[in-house]
Order: sequence, then structure tokens, then C-alpha cells
Amino acid sequence: MAVPVFEIKDVTYEYKDKMEATPALQNISFSINEGEFLAIVGPNGSGKSTLLKLILGVYKLQQGQILINGKNRKSFNAWQDIGYVSQKAAAHAKGFPATVKEVVLSGLTKEKGLFKRFNRKDNEQLDKTLELLDISHIKYQNVSNLSGGQAQRVFIARALINNPSILVLDEPTEGIDSKHVKDFYNVLFKLKEKDVTILLVTHDIGVVVDNADRVACLNEHLHFHGTNTEFQNLGEAELSKIYGFPLQLVSHNHQRECCK
Repeated sequence: MAVPVFEIKDVTYEYKDKMEATPALQNISFSINEGEFLAIVGPNGSGKSTLLKLILGVYKLQQGQILINGKNRKSFNAWQDIGYVSQKAAAHAKGFPATVKEVVLSGLTKEKGLFKRFNRKDNEQLDKTLELLDISHIKYQNVSNLSGGQAQRVFIARALINNPSILVLDEPTEGIDSKHVKDFYNVLFKLKEKDVTILLVTHDIGVVVDNADRVACLNEHLHFHGTNTEFQNLGEAELSKIYGFPLQLVSHNHQRECCK
């Protein structure tokens, strides 16, 4: 029996200050198998990004357990196998004194180390990755001069250059125009064909319907975890109850989007 890539077991987390504790996640349990594309959806403030930060070790676990490839998160050390793109990656580019080439190549340092020279093979991988994201033409531009959409694609390329077997994405298309959003998900489809495991946080239900294998719907509690088809069969009334406000699922070019 195959070992799941991620196992989240009874994870509870709350934000604490001097006055009170604010619950973010309550008893979350689910797993993600190798080669699976799982989308996590839910309203703003529902705990989606918090869960990713717990999985990646940014936040310390308060309660529960997280396993990565069968190993406790604390003992897992193959972080070079995981590519990560944060929601605010493009914002970090402003004022950053580096070219697109330098930023994307820095994605190899987890494997090579900080002070190793990049060789011919590395530069060939760079060119392949830039081409995949359609940003070869800005290779030598400073990232601080790019548009938000271009900068986000640069940081996506940085996550992909190491050929990760696992890709974790937190609202990765924030600020990207619709054409390049479509191109980006075509890239994810190609990666999925190579058995890359994809964990995506998104507010876009249309993306979920068109791309994900399985869906987890989160709003402090895990309200749903199942197949894409099962998610589509939930209906607007049930989704509205989960989200906490009325939803209307609107069709656009064979996609659906979530609207208040």
C-alpha cells in the first residue's frame, strides 16, 4: 500500500495574544496521495494559508500530527523535493536587486548549497523553466521592474526549476492576467502528467472544477474532502452554508467562479 505524500491528523491551531486565543483550525484530518492534485478552498480567513504554513514547518504544531512521505514533519529533511510559491511572492520583488535569471536559479540552492557555482546543466534547466512559464524574454530584467503578474511567474519558475516531486501553491495566480492564468494551469497539468503531487490553496472554484482531482473545503473545520465530482454535486446551498454567506456559481467559458 502506497504511503500518502501528506497526512494531516487531528491538527488544531489557534492564534494567541495577551488577551485571547482565536481559533484558526479545528481537528483537521485528511491525506494527499502521490500524483494527486488537491485544491483547498474556503473563504478568506478560513485557515487555508495557516494549514500550508503548518505543513511546511513555518508555524509550530500546537496539536495533532503532520507526516510527509511517512515521516514526522520534524524529521523530514528532503525539502528540496518540495516547491513552494506563496501568495505574496510577487510583492517581495519590489526593490529586490536581482535579475529574473538570478532569482530563478536561486531555486537550486537547496540542492547545490549557497556557494556552489551554477553549471551548464543548471543554465539549461533555467532556460527550460523560463520557456515553460513564457518568461524567457525577461531573463535579464530586474525583478523589481516587472509587473505583478510577471513577478509571480518568476517565483513560480523558481519553485519549478528544481523539478520538485511536490508543489505547494498559496493563491499562486494572484495578480496574473487571465491569459497567463490559463497558461499557468496548463503547466500544472503537464506537471501532473509527470506524477508531481500538487497542493493548491485558491479562492477560485472555477479552477477547482477544471483542474483538481480532489477538493478540501475549509472554514476552521474541514467541511468537505472528496473528489472533484463530489464537490460539484454539493450545490450552492450547501457551499453557501460552508462559506457563511450566499454563493452564486457563475459559468464563464466552461469554468465556474465563486461570487458573493
